[in-house]
Amino acid sequence: MELKNLHTVKKILETGSYQKAANALNYAQSTVTFQIKQVEGELGIQLFERKGRRMILTAAGMEVIPLIDQIIADAERLTHTGQQIGQITGELKIAVPESLVTYQLQPLLLKFKALAPDVKLTIQVLNCYDIYEKMVSEKLDLAIHYDVKPYSPDIALRHFGRFPLVLVASPKIDPILRDFTTANQNKQVCHLQNDPNALYLKIFDEYLRTKHIALATPMELWSIETIKRSVQSNLGVAYLPKFTVNAELTKHELIELPTDITANNLEAVVACRRVDEQQPPIRLFLKLINETFGKTADHSVEA
Repeated sequence: MELKNLHTVKKILETGSYQKAANALNYAQSTVTFQIKQVEGELGIQLFERKGRRMILTAAGMEVIPLIDQIIADAERLTHTGQQIGQITGELKIAVPESLVTYQLQPLLLKFKALAPDVKLTIQVLNCYDIYEKMVSEKLDLAIHYDVKPYSPDIALRHFGRFPLVLVASPKIDPILRDFTTANQNKQVCHLQNDPNALYLKIFDEYLRTKHIALATPMELWSIETIKRSVQSNLGVAYLPKFTVNAELTKHELIELPTDITANNLEAVVACRRVDEQQPPIRLFLKLINETFGKTADHSVEA
């Protein structure tokens, strides 16, 4: 006996007609009629009879309704129990750089919390070198960061993305200060930065040293959003992952300044200890990374 047929019996009892039940269930009336005939054939009784414009239960139908109610209730309890057994619980500790958690991971985090609301999710926002050290010292379950150095083989790496970098300034910047390709300059422009240890800032600082370009005293700000606002206000220039400023570049609120930096991109990775990969919270998070950011490549590296 099919459960959906029993739900149809209850819907006819609730609405008083085959047609109204069909409308409520989004069935054709012929489907409802067929389902009731199936139930009646299996039980060997007539369930309904017409009284005026309504379909009412026969005496036999009234006797079986409590049993039908019990079957439906038991099925719902069984489904609920199965869902509870399959729920993901526990704790997941992740560390991510500010740029990735703010501009890349928000849709993924939304999906994760919807699918695993009972998991205690802790996200630490750190620079890539600190994230690496915490992952090596087993203080994290997952690490997502720009690739800084190789891990030992017991840690699996997945490719997260390749992200171009860009030097940005306000459209109001003096044209004389826009040249970052000519060597041997002393420029009265401030470099706005959020963390001197950020990998992309190390790339830019090395470029300035190689080109012998000296800038004014840098200004350290607490977030990328603050840096962007400050650049828009013409307080200085900033070297950032391009995805963090795409919107402002599109709206011409910021402009891109050319450089001769050849390694003008960052590779981001996801790191996880191999022995932990099958833990439900970690497995779900890795699955969402794969679905959100494309097929990942697991590639272990030697220390």
